Amino acid sequence: MAYGGSQGTSLFVNTIAASPYLPMQYGYKDWLPSQSYYAFATEAGCPPSLPYGAHPQTIFQCLVGKDTDTLINASATISESGNYGTWAFLPVTDGVFVQDLPSQQLLRKQVNGINALIGNNAAEGPSFVPQNITSEDNLVAWLQLTFPLFTNDDIAKVLLYYPSSNASTNPNAPLYATSGDSGPSALNQSSVGTGQQERADNIYAETTFVCPSYWMAEAYSDRGRTSFKYQFSVPPALHGSDVSGSAPNIGPDLALAFRQIWGNFITANNPSISSSVANGASSGNAGSSNDASNWPPFTIYAPYQINLNETGGTPFSTNITQIGHNITEFGQPGLQNDITLVNAWTWEAGRGYRCDFWRSMGAIVPE
Repeated sequence: MAYGGSQGTSLFVNTIAASPYLPMQYGYKDWLPSQSYYAFATEAGCPPSLPYGAHPQTIFQCLVGKDTDTLINASATISESGNYGTWAFLPVTDGVFVQDLPSQQLLRKQVNGINALIGNNAAEGPSFVPQNITSEDNLVAWLQLTFPLFTNDDIAKVLLYYPSSNASTNPNAPLYATSGDSGPSALNQSSVGTGQQERADNIYAETTFVCPSYWMAEAYSDRGRTSFKYQFSVPPALHGSDVSGSAPNIGPDLALAFRQIWGNFITANNPSISSSVANGASSGNAGSSNDASNWPPFTIYAPYQINLNETGGTPFSTNITQIGHNITEFGQPGLQNDITLVNAWTWEAGRGYRCDFWRSMGAIVPE
């Protein structure tokens, strides 16, 4: 997206975006980044206590005169005081290097490079959402804090796009991963949360990680460009869990398949892998055809993605620090690959439609 996507292939041809992070991106002089700047200046000993012209130095000149430790500590103090799961200092739109909101620039397909491999995890949200949302009132209060430009009507619209019972979360409800294409969905069910908590987790996951991956896939789907989309779904599939090749819930067959997906994309511009690798040596049917051997590019008229998952395995209990309690995962022996082709648009009860909703909210959710 740099410089409005005008650099073409001068820096790179292929790009890999795993869980692309898109917090709200305000204009560089909008009220929210300005408030963070003034708070930082005050913490560093350069408070805006006088009107412009009444002080011998500008705030910036005062900051330049401070030592490194003072600036580092002030930055850390202010950043830690921001909303749960985020930071006070985030990317901004400056009109030159970053020229527009990603949701809008990606819609115009103004990007650099030619090919993109883009993925998201099944449960991106829990690490960034307070894990004490037990009622719809809690959910609404969290929405008001997380999206400060929302009116009551905007919140009502979000609840409409993320339907669920208004009942409080049942702490004894079973935790399990959804299939993605049938039965309960990520709207209110996952391997780490249910009810109103999962509702919040999924809202944050989609607006901050998942929908940006969809928008990127769309941006590279035309004008001589190609994109390939995947979801990493091995439970609990939290943010960052896809980058650990030695986790006890990731079998050697899936680790090999994932490595070859990235490797083939880097070396051959295409992430397709052989059916034998996709099915895995442990499957007993390694020779059967697998859609990952002929990975279809993502397009609006055929919005397919590869779902990277496993089946089988031996249950074990593990503590998930993000949610503060134990869950059941599955490890060796017995893990087998479950790599399939799915419709990304209808996935998880219509994720593609919800991503279109978030794009339409760009004026008050600047992403």
